Amino acid sequence: MKIKDIIETLEQFAPLPLQESYDNAGLQCGLTEAEVSGVLLCLDVTEAVLTEAVELGCNLVVSHHPLLFHGLRQVTDNSLVERCVRMAVKHDLVIYSAHTNLDNAEDGVNYRMAEKLGLIDVQFLQPRTVNLPDGRRVKAGSGVLGYLPEAEDSLAFLQRVKQAFHVEALQHNPLLERPVQSVALCGGAGDFMLDAAIDADADAFLTGEMHYHVWHGHEHQIQIAVLGHYESEQYTREIFRDIIERAAPHLPVYDTEVCTNPIHIL
Repeated sequence: MKIKDIIETLEQFAPLPLQESYDNAGLQCGLTEAEVSGVLLCLDVTEAVLTEAVELGCNLVVSHHPLLFHGLRQVTDNSLVERCVRMAVKHDLVIYSAHTNLDNAEDGVNYRMAEKLGLIDVQFLQPRTVNLPDGRRVKAGSGVLGYLPEAEDSLAFLQRVKQAFHVEALQHNPLLERPVQSVALCGGAGDFMLDAAIDADADAFLTGEMHYHVWHGHEHQIQIAVLGHYESEQYTREIFRDIIERAAPHLPVYDTEVCTNPIHIL
């Protein structure tokens, strides 16, 4: 199977037109006509991840966050991105990223987060339909809304989040003085979805990052929980694995053993 076939499979699940206008999902670098020798899955592309790919004999690295968000004026050793590009070219590695297109896809990142929390009846918080160049119309959306099978107090909900995402510390606003059952969530930097969660009468809102001033004024309105950008998207690799293994069950597929989270908690 060629690398381009794996990419086509990924894009059937998360078409590139689903990505946000600021994004640069898709092929980052490399030649896709080569036979795929193995796939390494990661959230972020770093030199350590690319070294791991070479050592494992993988010539395809699939990441959630794109290596290239902006154009390069030069390719030297001056930045992490430039060094990774040089390394990928040197070792004939292909780097492919599925970012906000995977966030916005049905059964994508936010749906996987909801699954980890045990939510049911999950739907897009802000649904839309996207017309693809091949004539298909697909459902997409920002964030999701789902329900706990039974209501629980806010402390129990926050403990559920900590356990499901294996986080050392969880940011939250004051405990809500009513049960939590409806939960809106958005992986990554999702504070732009807070108003939509409130408009949907969600009891709680979960995301990976929130700006400080966005927290204010919601103390008795909605339970907010912020677990970290990396932590909120850590299960993205499971989605990649499911897609690839369905298409190529005998292809070697590895999760990186490199923790690329740049944030440490003391």
